[in-house]
Amino acid sequence: MTSEPPPHPATRSYDGEGITVSYDAHRCQHAAECVHGLPDVFQAGRRPWIMPEAAPADEVADVIRRCPSGALQYHRTDGLADEVPDVPTHVSLHGDGVLHVRGDLEVATPEGPRRETRVMLCGCGRTGNTPFCDHSGACADHV
Repeated sequence: MTSEPPPHPATRSYDGEGITVSYDAHRCQHAAECVHGLPDVFQAGRRPWIMPEAAPADEVADVIRRCPSGALQYHRTDGLADEVPDVPTHVSLHGDGVLHVRGDLEVATPEGPRRETRVMLCGCGRTGNTPFCDHSGACADHV
């Protein structure tokens, strides 16, 4: 008998001046683009760990666009445009079997289709967060 996986943690939102940052911990693959890009805004171990008011909204948005998993997203509240998808769409298969995809995406999930601009998709089929990679399958040996 298999047990159901634990529920996904709720996406959290953090408001700053001109921008709201959202974070889905279940999709995060710890690429650390955020903490290296803006350590004053993104600081692991601090609560709250995201403080978007610590940098201009343009800089926060620029660093969030570097997040390969799409765990970090933003919404501009200052009237400027939200993230524009990469054109053309770019797909790359990494050595660990994870598909990195950037573009104007519609991703089929168990909850229904989702619009995305950046995702890391499971290539081995053993993820607990279908279709997103969570490094629980064969790719875990490469982490």
